[in-house]
Amino acid sequence: MQTSPHILVVDDDQEIRRLLGRYLDTQGFRVTLAADRREFEKAFGNAQIDLVVLDVMLPDGSGLEICRNLRGQRQYVPIILLTALKEEIDRIIGLEIGADDYIAKPFNPRELVARIRAVLRRGWEAPEPATDTLFRFAGFTADPATRRLTDSQGEEVGLTAGEFELLRVFLERPGRVLSRDQLLDLTQGRDSDPFGRSIDVLVSRLRRKLGDGGTFQIFKTVRNGGYQLAARVDTST
Repeated sequence: MQTSPHILVVDDDQEIRRLLGRYLDTQGFRVTLAADRREFEKAFGNAQIDLVVLDVMLPDGSGLEICRNLRGQRQYVPIILLTALKEEIDRIIGLEIGADDYIAKPFNPRELVARIRAVLRRGWEAPEPATDTLFRFAGFTADPATRRLTDSQGEEVGLTAGEFELLRVFLERPGRVLSRDQLLDLTQGRDSDPFGRSIDVLVSRLRRKLGDGGTFQIFKTVRNGGYQLAARVDTST
């Protein structure tokens, strides 16, 4: 029997922690609360965490730095950032360094739960693919069954859940021009966020990780259209 997802909430505001702890518990999640970076590191090291809700501003460090360190250590637990409403730059930087989503304070706990479920569906709750099809393109091999991407030398390319889901959407539709709205709908469904830059940032991160930053041979930007996977895609089982 599958256990419920374990959510780690990191916020120095005691009232927010208590509110989220109670609400997430009523929604069927297991919850651990942390007030600062020290408590986060202790909780993260002592339990299997399925998703982190992480405040950007902590009394003993930055949530952005925690996110950057986790990705640098090749730890790809999903992360949703809590940011101040006016700090758009924090949201953009957070997405660029590997966060899966963000929500601005103040927020409705129901919206946070919707975002948590959307992110988890791309990873922890995602059903296994019906086939064991492998996608090969531009020297890379993507395996949806294990959600792994390897390069031509067999080395794994570390992708977040959101990055791999976006790549999978492109691989299943090679050569098609996909608008930002279509990409949001295909990756996040009814819980999609109209904040259009999230798709732009994910594509930028994929380009960087695939070495396509200045050549655009893999992902092509189509003016007034969206994005297109320009590389040839071969499939095998």
